[in-house]
Amino acid sequence: MTKLLDGIEYPTDLRKLPTHQLNALCEEVRAYLLDSVSRSSGHLASGLGTVELTVALHYVYNTPKDKLVWDVGHQAYPHKILTGRKKALHTIRQKDGLHPFPWREESEYDVLSVGHSSTSISAALGMAVAAQRSGSNEKVVSIIGDGAMTAGMVFEAMNHAGDIKPDMLVVLNDNDMSISENVGALNQHFARLLSGRFYTKIREQGKKLLKPLPPIHHLASRAEEHMKGMMAPGTIFEELGFNYIGPIDGHDVDTLVETLRNMKHLRGPQLLHVVTQKGKGYRPAEADPIGYHGVPKFDPSLSKLPAKKPGIPSYSEVFGDWLCDHAQDDAKLMAITPAMREGSGMVKFSKLYPEQYFDVAIAEQHSVTYAAGLAIAGLKPVVAIYSTFLQRAYDQVIHDVALQNLDVLFAIDRAGIVGADGPTHQGAFDLSYLRCIPNMVVMTPSNEQECRDMLYTGYCHQGPAAVRYPRGSGTGVTLREHDKLLTLGEANIIRQGNDVAILNFGTLLPEAIAVAEDINATVVDMRFVKPLDKQVAIDCARRHQLVVTLEENAIAGGAGSAVNEALANSGINTQVLNIGLPDEFIKHGSQDEVKQEIGLNATAIKSRIQDYLNS
Repeated sequence: MTKLLDGIEYPTDLRKLPTHQLNALCEEVRAYLLDSVSRSSGHLASGLGTVELTVALHYVYNTPKDKLVWDVGHQAYPHKILTGRKKALHTIRQKDGLHPFPWREESEYDVLSVGHSSTSISAALGMAVAAQRSGSNEKVVSIIGDGAMTAGMVFEAMNHAGDIKPDMLVVLNDNDMSISENVGALNQHFARLLSGRFYTKIREQGKKLLKPLPPIHHLASRAEEHMKGMMAPGTIFEELGFNYIGPIDGHDVDTLVETLRNMKHLRGPQLLHVVTQKGKGYRPAEADPIGYHGVPKFDPSLSKLPAKKPGIPSYSEVFGDWLCDHAQDDAKLMAITPAMREGSGMVKFSKLYPEQYFDVAIAEQHSVTYAAGLAIAGLKPVVAIYSTFLQRAYDQVIHDVALQNLDVLFAIDRAGIVGADGPTHQGAFDLSYLRCIPNMVVMTPSNEQECRDMLYTGYCHQGPAAVRYPRGSGTGVTLREHDKLLTLGEANIIRQGNDVAILNFGTLLPEAIAVAEDINATVVDMRFVKPLDKQVAIDCARRHQLVVTLEENAIAGGAGSAVNEALANSGINTQVLNIGLPDEFIKHGSQDEVKQEIGLNATAIKSRIQDYLNS
């Protein structure tokens, strides 16, 4: 039963409720979220943990005039439920359905389109400064998780905010549970006291009175600091210029409402520390918040998610197995991840080789320069990172690794179309942004064995190297007992044909072969984007009417562009058709749906080639 929730379409409806009904509403929102996501799949545990916080924020603040800036967005499903998208929640992450994260084009309540973490405080600061300059009374709130707080960008933003001191609130949603002992009646009373108008007035008046007496003023400031320090771990935020309140129980909606009402009128940068439980209200998710972070369709009445069907291993698992196989023979191998242990297939490695495993938290820039330091000291670092996240460390890849020609291997997961997470997570640009970097070797495996061979080749290479592979399962090839050291820049001719030569880069090779068998075309698995096998490309151009390049990367600046350059520099004017990702941000949907829509399945590829020949 969702009697209260049925009457709420937007926050204006929510704010009509008396406060004593908010607890019941929270239970209805949580039940609705669990029922909807279990039917459709999506992010679950984070949203279950932010129900009370979301209700309290929309209850206290006059949204959308007041701005709620959500970080990442896994936690924002309850926000979508309360802001006009309740009935469409079952379509989330599906083609033409709700976007997986807050998205400006979707709702006026989504003031920042997000997907990558740790951006909310910077954006909120900009909005707060703009509100101050315009003289409006708009309030700005950033809601950020404790994981996202590990990124350097967060502290850059807070340091700036503490310097210029606009009116803004940062809500730290802490679901790590490591400080749960700090949450109790005394601490909540202290939070209400520190956020209340009486305390604020006394503090500000006291500062004015004591300011002419420096020694006493300093003593009073230290006394306040020590009083807070005894009750709350907020010293670092205070040093950055924020008034720290908390931690408080993020599932006590009454305390949240009272504290937010008090803090709403405080001047300058404020930080409210809220402790929540990821997966709150659903015992299996409480017990396994990582497993229930992103879920398939499942039956909530059962105590576990459906078992993964045995089958072809994913490329992430292939990488994880490769790490373990080589670490047992090489103590110099050091594996680094910026907080993506599970997604990058590194769970087994982290347990077997804890001394060689480093999770640096959400700090992509640091992960790359840290790897550079390891390499300088003679170790062999492997940075496992998603294609879309490596973008955040581009300067470090160039200046700290490639410029010094250091032995760092980049294992780039989620390259190409990732599907349901949408434009913020599609690995669309890595070939383009890596290919132009001097000293960099860039490899695109077409199957699991090539992936292992390329990882081994990149690991043995003297200098920086990158192997990019997609999300999802491989092709099912039988793996050799030993990995092979490949000759850099050597392509592999798969079949000979007439008129058309398809130069494939990566895991679209099955589509290339299917098309080639229909039209009797030549197929080359190019394997290396850099160094490119220019001779093979030139030979194909001389012997065929049309050269087709095929890649799961942006056409602009990608592997096809490398072929274009090679042919142009050789004075060859054979027609070239570049097939890849269009010059637009790719929307969400399943991988197959997206590939079909943008023309990267065999049927579409064949049609494009025939249309080009007939034009």
